[in-house]
Amino acid sequence: MPRRPLRIGTRGSPMALAQTGMVRDRIAAAHPDLAEPGAMELVVVTTVADKVLDRPLSEIGGKGLFTKELEQALLADEVDIAVHSMKDVETWLPDGLVIACILERDDPRDAFLSPHASRLADLAPGSRVGTSSLRRGAQVLMRRPDLKIVPLRGNANTRMKRLQEGACDATLLAIAGLERLGLADRAQEVLPVSEMLPAVAQGALGIECRAGDTDVIERLQAVSCSRTTIAVGAERALLEELDGSCRTPIAALAQIDGDTLTLDGLLFLPDGSAHWATHRTGPTADALAIGREAGAELKAKAGETYRAKLQ
Repeated sequence: MPRRPLRIGTRGSPMALAQTGMVRDRIAAAHPDLAEPGAMELVVVTTVADKVLDRPLSEIGGKGLFTKELEQALLADEVDIAVHSMKDVETWLPDGLVIACILERDDPRDAFLSPHASRLADLAPGSRVGTSSLRRGAQVLMRRPDLKIVPLRGNANTRMKRLQEGACDATLLAIAGLERLGLADRAQEVLPVSEMLPAVAQGALGIECRAGDTDVIERLQAVSCSRTTIAVGAERALLEELDGSCRTPIAALAQIDGDTLTLDGLLFLPDGSAHWATHRTGPTADALAIGREAGAELKAKAGETYRAKLQ
């Protein structure tokens, strides 16, 4: 009997298809038998987040809406693996599913786009910054309380189109996504992490599959990046400790130098009026513990004031 193709689940946006194409090509390069015609098949799955574009994610169920239908397809054996932007993956996975590998991370920073200014700092007072990311909005307001945050959803191409149409004066997008689409030249500025700390796992792609598919899991190790896996693990441990969701403005970035991991984390009020920071360093072997301790530190610093403001 011929072996069925490896079915790769993906969302249908230009970004998702570009990312999935990258993953497919890396798998094919690592396994020549999967490079044969018909050995892999893309299966496009439409998610709720792709359908509902007129409301913030925090109002319709959170970032898991980017992954829910793909995970249902995995559990129903309709696809064998699913490709995700790791920043869209819920803190806790459904029973029976695992993130089998995380690819080498691309640039985690955010990019500033505007037809009116070359830098975020140069925007005129009262300018409208379009974003539905509470993290981005809070950090903009933390530095520029004179600006106005307006909701802007949709894939990267849609958001850039709406920016040009005047729906807002500026927006922020992940530079990694723009690079994957060949649109990095649209960015006026790539913001340093000291000014705009990224979302947890921003710039990293992960592959999810069924926990019992040991052959698939073994094959995926050939495209996995251990350093990125360790760094993203620390960031997600911080997020888990804070019970983080799309309703919670949280930023974190772990960086590795040799055997040392440095983790920076920020927790905000959505209006940018207050924030709490953590900076921790330790051995990469303790990455998950460092993340949990950083999350606990932020939770303790913020205290009841933060929880009351979110209610």
